Amino acid sequence: MYSLKYKVTTSTCDSEGRLKLYSALQMMQDCSEMWIDSEPGVKKYFAEQNMAQLLASRQVEVIRVPEYKEELMVTSTVYGMKPMFGFRNTFIYDAEGKPCYKTWSMGAFVDKSNGKLKRVDDATIASMTLEPQLEMNYKDCRIILPKEGGTTLDPIRVLRADIDYNKHLNNANYIRMAMELLPEDFEVKGLRVEYRVPAKLGDQLIPTLFQIDGGLIVSLSIGSEVSAIIEFTKE
Repeated sequence: MYSLKYKVTTSTCDSEGRLKLYSALQMMQDCSEMWIDSEPGVKKYFAEQNMAQLLASRQVEVIRVPEYKEELMVTSTVYGMKPMFGFRNTFIYDAEGKPCYKTWSMGAFVDKSNGKLKRVDDATIASMTLEPQLEMNYKDCRIILPKEGGTTLDPIRVLRADIDYNKHLNNANYIRMAMELLPEDFEVKGLRVEYRVPAKLGDQLIPTLFQIDGGLIVSLSIGSEVSAIIEFTKE
């Protein structure tokens, strides 16, 4: 387990003084990335093998949106490990220890030199500290796009401020971009995102919106390739 303490500050709030979903995702991402410090054997193996863990999918349940100045605790635990994929829960709790956000995610292990999937050896997997899978409403990591009915909007350019140290569009920034396309009164209660082809500096992401029961799906494509699919639901 790895934990980080946070406080809801002005820079993480929306116009109503509530924690932005984008900011909550950044907190989750930071905690998930720093989790490897709690597993020195895995950290050493990844460094020696020139490997990285990249987010492949995430599901979020919004239980309650924290408000300005609230104290929060983010925890990240791994509950499953396969040679090329890992599975984790990352929850955000309030000061009373009650969950505000419940998430599970799947990470892919890749070779940093070529970006391709790379296997983790059995000994390293066996050395991992696995923790119980936490309770939430688990959905499929694959998001199926409707075959018709989409509305294509103006392209979104990937800017320098959008790029992280992996030289890709940062995972949370996909969500930030997609949320700008939601109706202003859309209250996000559920989120699923599937990452496919990493976007890079200067890419033009073409958004296509699909209405679904209880929500909306945003597909972000680079040319003919889908880069990410984000599903927003109201419940």
